[in-house]
Amino acid sequence: MPLFPNERNVRTTPEGLLWEPSERWVRGLKGDVTVVDSRHPVLVWEPDLPVPCYAFPREEVRTDLLRPAGKPTPGKHTGSRIFYDLEVDGELVENAAWTFPAADLAGHIAFEWFWRWSSGLDHWFEEEEEIFIHPRDPHKRVDAMPSSRHVQVEIDGTVVADTLRPVLLYETGLPTRYYVPREDVRLDLFEPTDHHTGCPYKGTAQYWTWRGEGDVPRNIVWSYAEPLPAVGPIKGMVAFYNEAVDIVVDGERLQRPVTPFTASLKS
Repeated sequence: MPLFPNERNVRTTPEGLLWEPSERWVRGLKGDVTVVDSRHPVLVWEPDLPVPCYAFPREEVRTDLLRPAGKPTPGKHTGSRIFYDLEVDGELVENAAWTFPAADLAGHIAFEWFWRWSSGLDHWFEEEEEIFIHPRDPHKRVDAMPSSRHVQVEIDGTVVADTLRPVLLYETGLPTRYYVPREDVRLDLFEPTDHHTGCPYKGTAQYWTWRGEGDVPRNIVWSYAEPLPAVGPIKGMVAFYNEAVDIVVDGERLQRPVTPFTASLKS
C-alpha cells in the first residue's frame, strides 16, 4: 500500500480500496474517439498494487460505447463482477472497463491501462499533457539532483562506470538511482537491446546488456534519451540496477537493495 503523508482526502472502503478525488481534467481516447472526458476523476489504489488507477463518474464516460463483457473476469479487480467490452469504430476491446463493488465508488467506471493486461485506451491526458503506463501518484515524489559525489559501478570486479558528476534520482519507495554521464561509462562492455520500458514520471527508457561472462541479468543498464521535463537532468545519462551491480559512493560500497525488481532480474 502507498504511504500518504497527508491522508486528509484519502478514504478506505470495506473491500480494502483506498481512494481520493482528483482535481485534474482527465481524458481517455481510443483512436481519435474520446471515451472519457472527466473533470471529477477519482484515484483508486487496489490492495497489493503499488500504483493507482482512475475511476470516472458514469456521466463523464461514453457509456454508449460500452457493452456487458462477453467474457468477464470476476475477481480481477478486488472482487469486481461487472465488466464491459469497449467497441469503437468496429474494434472490440474485451474487458476494457469495470466497476468496483465498493459502495463509495458506485456510479464510477474504471478503465484498463496498457501496462497491466495489454487492453485499454490508446491515449490518456491530464490537462494537456499526455501520460503513460498508469496515473501518477500524487503522494509520490521523483527528484533528479545533480551531484559531485564520487560514484563507481562494478560488475564482477570490473569498474564499468566512474564519475564525479552523477545525477542522483530519488523516487519514493525505491533506492536512489545513480545516473552517470555516458562518457564516464564503459558502454563498450555492453550491447544495446530492443528492450524498452515506460514510466509516467520519467518517460521511455532504452537498455543495454552486459557482454561479459558471469551470472549477470540482462538489461541492467538503461537511459532516457528524452526524459519528461520534471527529470530533465538525467537526459542521456546511464543508470544501473543497484540490485544487480556493485555501487561505491564516496568510497563506501552500498549494500544491494531488495526491491520489486529483484525477482524479475533473476527470471
